Amino acid sequence: LSTNSKRSFRRRLPPIQLGDRIDYRNVSLISRFISEQGKLLSRRTNRLTLKQQGLITIAIKQARILSSLPFLNNEKQFETSESTTRTTALRTKNK
Repeated sequence: LSTNSKRSFRRRLPPIQLGDRIDYRNVSLISRFISEQGKLLSRRTNRLTLKQQGLITIAIKQARILSSLPFLNNEKQFETSESTTRTTALRTKNK
């Protein structure tokens, strides 16, 4: 029983080191906590403390207002809309 109760686990490194400043100007740090759609990731997925998550949220919102970060990540939507307009243009030319 004692061998089963002692489980070895790998401690995950914190996503924010002690020297990192959580600031709206540090876009490389902030962008790690945003999903592909441009949404804020939850505290559980980020593995942040409550204080760190609050600072990250404020920094992301400030960076969005100052247009350092986009509000939405629409790159995929633009690609699909361009491809559909091209195909419809080709169909009308062929007729």
